[in-house]
Amino acid sequence: MDQAILDGDPPVSVVLRRSARARRLSLRVSRLDGRVTLSLPPRASERAAMAFLREKESWIRDNLEQLPVGRVASIGSTVPFLGQDVSVVVGTGRAARLEGDRLLVPNAPNMVGPRIEAFLKLQAKTYLRAASDKYAKALDTDYARLTIRDTRSRWGSCTSDGNLMYSWRLVMAPIAVLDYVAAHEVAHRLEMNHSDRFWTHVARVCPDYAMHRDWLRTEGQVLHAWQFKGLDGSNGA
Repeated sequence: MDQAILDGDPPVSVVLRRSARARRLSLRVSRLDGRVTLSLPPRASERAAMAFLREKESWIRDNLEQLPVGRVASIGSTVPFLGQDVSVVVGTGRAARLEGDRLLVPNAPNMVGPRIEAFLKLQAKTYLRAASDKYAKALDTDYARLTIRDTRSRWGSCTSDGNLMYSWRLVMAPIAVLDYVAAHEVAHRLEMNHSDRFWTHVARVCPDYAMHRDWLRTEGQVLHAWQFKGLDGSNGA
């Protein structure tokens, strides 16, 4: 089986993943999306898996309770943009737009969330491209293509042929944190590793990088808790 249900209030869905490299049963609760995964050796039985889950039930539920509460972008709420909360209010037209500290969003059923997400994605690409250009110039290097995605395991990446990828959710973080991730990925154009030489390049253009890296480690999961797609963000007006 690929999934198990741990009975209780509420029931907990657990993804079962068999791995040829696994030597024992091991659990993981994602801090990003709350997914519970049980890794099993190839010959582990279903009975053994369920017994292990029941034994670790308290640990699983404790970890799930510590996850940030999911937040839905809606008319009347606030959403983070460059580290500042902006108020979501009813606007006109077809796209969301920022006016001062207000995000104006057309109040169409089931479209408020997607329109806010579209706005954030567009802004993310604009800011991340500008930051990548800035750090490429500062480090005397270049890059090829830049894309944004809704990644869960990393905030950015750099391929050996110079393609940069970033999570669009970075645009909800403080601008200095977004800048740090751009500096980090562009520095990989000089060192495709995390050696001392790599961190020297990062420190040269982003001296406070450790502070921004720590922010992502402690606060980054909150950015992933925001929900936008397929939700009716209207206020019923």
